[in-house]
Amino acid sequence: MNESKEHWLAQAREGNAAAFRRLVEPHTRPLYGLCARITRDSALAEDAVQEALFNAWRHLPGFDGRAGFRTWLHRIAVNAALEQLRKRGRHRQESDTADCDDDFLEAHVDESSGPDRRAIGAEIHQQTERQLERMSAIERTAFVMRHNEGQSLEEIAHVLSMNTNACKQAIFRAVRKLRIALEPLR
Repeated sequence: MNESKEHWLAQAREGNAAAFRRLVEPHTRPLYGLCARITRDSALAEDAVQEALFNAWRHLPGFDGRAGFRTWLHRIAVNAALEQLRKRGRHRQESDTADCDDDFLEAHVDESSGPDRRAIGAEIHQQTERQLERMSAIERTAFVMRHNEGQSLEEIAHVLSMNTNACKQAIFRAVRKLRIALEPLR
């Protein structure tokens, strides 16, 4: 029996934890990937997802449907990830960044290529990781949401509580920083 999302949403709003779990289950892995890319730390990402799901459960009765459920959940997750960064004072260890799942560059590595291409790919990956670490949380978040999540400028602006032009500028700054860092490798 394939129940609609609206059914599960109505049940969850009435306090049905199993319905809420069914509603958010398809979103948990993508939320973790999003939070991991924002925080650059697997432990902080896990904490952010847990906090986001807790906040979503608590605030579900107030969900008015103006934004889609996925967008609403992503906004909560992004805010939770940014809050984790604020709490930890941006203190992250390099070893933790390697643990983040679904790294956007790893998806493009061609294992069948020669050693020279793999070495260049590894250097590009390292430079990109370093540059993402140096970006502001807003730049990194906007970049990840646009280029990894494929979200529209309007969705990103809504999630980050900024206007579309400010969102474009944050993405532009992030891309420019990456281009400058990767230019010597061309």
